[in-house]
Amino acid sequence: MPECASTNTEAHELLYKNGATDGCVIVAGAQTGGRGQRGNAWDVEPDKNITLSVILKPTFLEAQHQFSLNIAVSLAALDLLQEYLPTGASLKWPNDLYYRDQKAGGILIENSVSGRFLQHSVIGIGLNVNQVSFAHPRATSLALLTGQPLALPKVISKLLENLERRYLALRSGAAEAQKREYLQHLYRYQEWHPFEVAGQVKQGQITGIDSAGRLAVLLEQKLQFFQFQEIKFVLPD
Repeated sequence: MPECASTNTEAHELLYKNGATDGCVIVAGAQTGGRGQRGNAWDVEPDKNITLSVILKPTFLEAQHQFSLNIAVSLAALDLLQEYLPTGASLKWPNDLYYRDQKAGGILIENSVSGRFLQHSVIGIGLNVNQVSFAHPRATSLALLTGQPLALPKVISKLLENLERRYLALRSGAAEAQKREYLQHLYRYQEWHPFEVAGQVKQGQITGIDSAGRLAVLLEQKLQFFQFQEIKFVLPD
């Protein structure tokens, strides 16, 4: 579709109308109300970037292990970045796509649970591809990083192929292997950096993630676990 408020919102409407099949993809040229984690806005120029959502029905995955889906999707997006950027790409917990200290994209996954298992998942992916001017100084794009514009349909096709491959691997039992790979590419993993916790800046070291997807950080010689927005990365100016 040329434009919508949010591809994730469109995906949810399809689900509520029973019109969505497993693997259904909604692609928009522009979003007027794109969302990131915790309701943060995601603003992009029309027809220059990836703004899409995929509907999956991962009924094999227990709700307590739902972060495994985040990992699989994140790795699929990372695979795409690494095809164009062999070095420097990473995954910033929980769902940001980074090149060095700059943000190239983000992922928003909204799950519905039935009993112990996931019922369906709406996976929103935003990736800066051909946009070269941003209001946020930390934003970047594939075009800026590679020095050339890219064929957007081809990039989208590659992303969806990666997503299918990573998802099928998860379904076949690759969760632990994918988690190890995720940690290998995790932004600032096992490095000492400043973090903001409860309004205070402290030096910490990311040591991993638990089964619920909480970030494990060693702070003041004590290992602590954080949910989304309970800890902030202090980034360079």
